[in-house]
Amino acid sequence: MRQVASPSWWIKPVTIIVLVIVALWSGFQLTGVKPVILTTDALLGLLVAGLLFLAAYIKQRSDLLEPWRQVSKRRIPVAAAVILAAYAVIAMIDSVHFRVPLESAGQDKTVHYSVEVSSLLDHFLQQIREQDESTYSAPFAIQLYSKEVVEREDGTVTRDYPRLQYGGAHLQHIDERAADITWRTFSGLIKGVVLWLLIVSVIAFKRSRTMRASFGQVLLGLRNNPDARVLRTIMYTLLVILLLGTVAMELGAVYHIFGTSKVGQDVFYQAVKSIRTGLVIGTLTTLVMLPFAILLGTAAGYFRGWIDDVIQYIYTTLNSIPGVLLIAAAILSIQVYISNNPELFRTAADRADLRLLALCLILGVTSWTGLCRLLRGEALKLREMEYIQAARAFGVSPLTVLGRHIFPNVLHIVLIIVVLDFSGLVLAEAVLSYVGVGVDPSTISWGNMINSARMEMAREPVVWWSLLAAFCFMFALVLAANLFADAVRDAFDPRMRSL
Repeated sequence: MRQVASPSWWIKPVTIIVLVIVALWSGFQLTGVKPVILTTDALLGLLVAGLLFLAAYIKQRSDLLEPWRQVSKRRIPVAAAVILAAYAVIAMIDSVHFRVPLESAGQDKTVHYSVEVSSLLDHFLQQIREQDESTYSAPFAIQLYSKEVVEREDGTVTRDYPRLQYGGAHLQHIDERAADITWRTFSGLIKGVVLWLLIVSVIAFKRSRTMRASFGQVLLGLRNNPDARVLRTIMYTLLVILLLGTVAMELGAVYHIFGTSKVGQDVFYQAVKSIRTGLVIGTLTTLVMLPFAILLGTAAGYFRGWIDDVIQYIYTTLNSIPGVLLIAAAILSIQVYISNNPELFRTAADRADLRLLALCLILGVTSWTGLCRLLRGEALKLREMEYIQAARAFGVSPLTVLGRHIFPNVLHIVLIIVVLDFSGLVLAEAVLSYVGVGVDPSTISWGNMINSARMEMAREPVVWWSLLAAFCFMFALVLAANLFADAVRDAFDPRMRSL
């Protein structure tokens, strides 16, 4: 029997949202910074709020909760979900933007703010962010990657590899580097383990109160109980993430662990900063695409006739236009609009954010046709099923048939295509940046990193670390999304559910 949602299911997500807003506002007031809400920040916030409401509603409905329970019982998708959650947390931290106050000069009491828009992530990675060198340096290097004219202490001039200003500056000699890296890695591992043990202790304490068992019994249960294997998977995945994070922070404070770019910026900082750009393109583009695909696809398959002909004509015409040309035309139009209306944009971040949003919109408009065609074919098959014909014979309205019978049976297609399209959109940004119609050049993204790295792959010696850093971060995100998508498809596909 279908469980009816409680009337008060919305109270918990509202409470969480209010607490987060109050905490952020209090932090802004205490620090004296000026909050800046970019358009993509607001849309990401609305997306997270919608997901909280959706999760609270699903929790009250046993028929909707059961497929997610099946997903939560499998260790690989659970581990993938933890990785995706880590990426999402970094993206949300990077979406809290503000402008810091400047020091007032003389008797002027007016507070002036910097024109540079920073984020919480920039604040957390401030030490790494500000350690800019003059040009390229290899990972963990203490010297520049190419020779420059250097003046010696005796006044003579020669060509040599000069020391970096920040990377390994605390070392007296290059022979000390291996021991220093080993010690700092060990120190980072210790910090990660301590932080992980603290998190495990908090979880065990909460479970002990819920289960009315002792703290030690709960810890032993987490270790030995076969029913807790999924929770152990979550803990071990979290341990790996924490270890990588603490070691990276420990080493990144004194080394460039992924080297530096052409302008001397830390590549590790660029790779982490690019997470928000990738997630914005993947999520917001999907939100633009879904309404077109679901409404038009199911309507074309169910109603057929002239409605089907019109919808087929629309997406066939749209498919006949080269996507890259359409995207290029839209991006160039946005650039012309920005150039002609500079007074509408107070900071460079506003201009870059508008171009990012425009890219998401045009990608969504051009990428819904594939899912629409799949849903049309599935709806054509489902409308001939006996239970749908019986519903029509009893006089059930078409909208009710679409909502109660067609959409639940195509939901698995929607979910798997959405996650796979998310992976494709993250990768597409790199291709669009390659042809010059991606995000703004001032926006840090994996696509811009790859675009700048490709021009250095033919030089001697090869500058390979920017490409490697972007590949590693993109690979982890796309792989986790695909693994999670497979589990969601298996759980929501009615033909694959266990009887």
